[in-house]
Amino acid sequence: MGTSPEIALKVDVCNRRALEEGLPALLQVFEHCGVRASFFVTFGPDNSGKAIRRIFRRGFVRKMLRTGGVRTYGLKTALYGTLLPAPSVGEDFPQLLARAEAAGHEVGLHGWDHVGWHDGLGRMPGDAVRASLQRAASLFEEALGHRSAFSGAPGWQANPESLRGLEELQLAYASDCRGGAPFFPRVDGRSLSTLQVPTTLPTSDELLGSPGMGEDDLARYYLDRLEPGALQVLGLHAEVEGLSFTRWLPQFLSQAQERGVEFRLLSTVAERERARAPTRDIIHRSIPGRAGAVACGA
Repeated sequence: MGTSPEIALKVDVCNRRALEEGLPALLQVFEHCGVRASFFVTFGPDNSGKAIRRIFRRGFVRKMLRTGGVRTYGLKTALYGTLLPAPSVGEDFPQLLARAEAAGHEVGLHGWDHVGWHDGLGRMPGDAVRASLQRAASLFEEALGHRSAFSGAPGWQANPESLRGLEELQLAYASDCRGGAPFFPRVDGRSLSTLQVPTTLPTSDELLGSPGMGEDDLARYYLDRLEPGALQVLGLHAEVEGLSFTRWLPQFLSQAQERGVEFRLLSTVAERERARAPTRDIIHRSIPGRAGAVACGA
């Protein structure tokens, strides 16, 4: 690692609208700015409407009001899996995913049934967890003609069963956690071989609406957190930065480049960090602006 700040862009594509409309919009932004990103794409049904069950989670309603939930996700998306049938996501757009790869980006897994995993992982038996991962991996391979090299858990939800499931897929890396440097997760006293590359910065939807923080403040917020020689992993969402809050990202990318920031793919980071990454336990904790706890390195 040199003396320039580094940023890796982790883009979650969580639902059909995010993929069909948000991803193409982000591809245009990235092409214009000359940067590459790592896309994590959901496969299987878009059951976004079932997320209404999170209304009982502390902070969920507040987040929806801050980010304008219907504006961000769209009315149809808010009804998928309830009043409207749940459409498929990644497997329905192989040409779009291939287009992203052809442009120099990398595409990997973001689970099968995003809402089902996000809200129900803790209640899933081990065989169901592994079956969900395998199903997403199979759909990915059918759509793109090659195996996925990486995965990121919906909502940063991970547990020992999911980590063991990733091990079985023999991935190059995963990005299931929040905070800190890359590490190997420890499960039942054993260090697993799938490197975790955590998201280090708050996402825009976690920041928006907090005191003194509107869309026009986001670029400055992230620029102020860059340090010489340090890597930051910035999590984006295709339905947020691609469709709803679209102004700040091009501004941030341009100003970051003016400061000499180097943009890296997460696979490049994982390859470089693997030899020196420590082993850490995974814990769950709450973070500001997000409802519920997320997986973090201890």
